[in-house]
Amino acid sequence: MYMPFFYDPTAILLIPAIIIAIYAQVKVKSTFNKFNKIRSQSGYSGAEIARKILISSGIDDVSVNQIQGHLTDHYDPRKKVLNLSPEVYSGRSLAALGVAAHEAGHAIQDARDYKPMRIRASLVPAASIGSSWGLPLAVFGFFMQSRFMIGLGLIVFTAAVLFHIVTLPVEFNASNRAIQILNRGFLSKEELNGAKKVLRAAAFTYVAATLVAIINLLRILILFGMGRDE
Repeated sequence: MYMPFFYDPTAILLIPAIIIAIYAQVKVKSTFNKFNKIRSQSGYSGAEIARKILISSGIDDVSVNQIQGHLTDHYDPRKKVLNLSPEVYSGRSLAALGVAAHEAGHAIQDARDYKPMRIRASLVPAASIGSSWGLPLAVFGFFMQSRFMIGLGLIVFTAAVLFHIVTLPVEFNASNRAIQILNRGFLSKEELNGAKKVLRAAAFTYVAATLVAIINLLRILILFGMGRDE
């Protein structure tokens, strides 16, 4: 059957992918905002909690810095820096403490040579290329009726999918570490439940990203099956 060169038969699969991504972002922002209004009884700021966690874990080569942005918190294993956004760095809310503890959990993973974290780091270069070029190559290959190009897009995009899959245990483990540490007298039982909700909402963003990546991989597989040899 003839199809116009601009027609992508897998485009309909973008609908669930977009819904999943939007829901995850709305969920994490609304949950963070809710618990960002509840001050911790301990009175600690996110930066103070992060430093206390690092010291108690025997880590003395990681600095805690403030960076700009909203929910831009992350740990940089190359520079040994735990970067916290302003509302987490200076914030004294349950949300701030939960996020700070989570990022400190990544620093602990690094110090303990947590294998999934090492694997994820090794996939970064290939995943960056795959996420940028995999799907465009496949779609363009379908337009050009080139199974070779679609196959190339499939190969490079698979690296991006693997990166997302490996990211899940890394993030879940960091959150588990954070909860265990916060439960050592930093937060009350009721406060801990609030921090858990923040971390679960944040974790869902990674689950959503993985689902979206898998959906796009399915799109490429469908295009490959429909493609023709050059």
